[in-house]
Amino acid sequence: MDWFENIKKSDPEVFDAIKNEVARQRNGLEMIPSENFTSISVLEALGSVMTNKYSEGYAGKRYYGGNEYVDVIERLAVERAKKLFAVPHANVQPYSGSPANLAVYLALCKPGDTIMGLNLTDGGHLTHGWKTSVSGQIFKSVPYHVKKDGYIDIDEARKLAQESKPKLIWIGATAYTRELPFEDFAQIANDVGAYLVADISHISGLIVSGVHKSPAKHAHLITTTTHKTLRGPRGAMIMVTDKGVEKDPALPGKIDSTIFPGLQGGPHDSAVAGIAIALLEASKPSFREYGVQIVNNSKALAAELMRNGITLVTGGTDNHMLLIDLTGFGKGTGVFVQDALGKAGITVNKNTIPNEPSSPFYPSGIRLGTPALTTMGMKEDDMKKVGAMIARVINDVKGYQLPESKEERAAYLEKFRRELDERQEIKDVRKEVLDLCSNFTLYPQIKI
Repeated sequence: MDWFENIKKSDPEVFDAIKNEVARQRNGLEMIPSENFTSISVLEALGSVMTNKYSEGYAGKRYYGGNEYVDVIERLAVERAKKLFAVPHANVQPYSGSPANLAVYLALCKPGDTIMGLNLTDGGHLTHGWKTSVSGQIFKSVPYHVKKDGYIDIDEARKLAQESKPKLIWIGATAYTRELPFEDFAQIANDVGAYLVADISHISGLIVSGVHKSPAKHAHLITTTTHKTLRGPRGAMIMVTDKGVEKDPALPGKIDSTIFPGLQGGPHDSAVAGIAIALLEASKPSFREYGVQIVNNSKALAAELMRNGITLVTGGTDNHMLLIDLTGFGKGTGVFVQDALGKAGITVNKNTIPNEPSSPFYPSGIRLGTPALTTMGMKEDDMKKVGAMIARVINDVKGYQLPESKEERAAYLEKFRRELDERQEIKDVRKEVLDLCSNFTLYPQIKI
């Protein structure tokens, strides 16, 4: 039977949307660095009977009966996470990354405690203390920043930590293209007695692959989502390291009790099954090759973009991600480039850059990456083609400028989006994207 055959019969409207999304993923370049394509096995787990079960509690200690097979799967996921990341404790129940990070706060901090994390517009994450996040409202946030060259300002972070004596320090990012300095931040945290938490959501698959160093020996806790470079389902994990247990032997129990019953009810067992499968896949030699290829592709893409005159924050990348600085074309132009690339079949996201001259709503950067394209099977030569196409689109729309008046922006953007349909360069790039994608088959098992 074809995939989604039952949905096609029972709910044609939902089926049409799914069918169109399959086509979009197959016929476009998915370049948002926080997105990836899971294996077909993970997809099967997500649509399995595991979604029917309610399993509040932990393996061997559930509140409901009938969890003997759920326990098997969760124990597999936990043991695989512990082995892959070299940690003594792992919790695989967080629904996603933000709840996982909130659980860390609630396990370690009290309202009003001082925390530190990389500033949002410098590449940090909302949950690391940004003012619109609960993390920046309940706790006193003292953000650190990057230097003019785009690299984390370790000296500033050290000075701020010595002055503010934070309870918790984050090392992690959502738009940072260089290797994270775990050792430096471990020293800073040790000097002021803070907990160091490494949020490796973007780079967990690269760490497993050995192409990014691990925080296991430096941080007290590690959080990660499972759907980015780890190539699993949408979920998250919290891991306690040996260093964390040494600092507080009760830390594993504090984390577990904060997730349940502190924050969540029953885990999403279908997602936990998908995590278990993804962790097994990540333990294979082929996954290491995959991680190496992600970085090779990223570096090749960066080189091609710069060869075509495109400016990158930090002048390159060490990981799966690139951050394009568009200020040479005007401030707040990220929305124009994002929409133009989208029309050409290249999916990216607008993003703030360090010292952002505009706002998070109309930022001056573009964030893009190579995990999903690498999953499709693309390599360095393909990245050269992709980089050239991206540069062409950027140059084609560089004449559009964000109006200073907020009242004029909606009408201007609407006019811009109408005009995209008529731009020949966009049409030409779209055709080239389709030609490139035709060389790769995403999910051949799915007939739709």
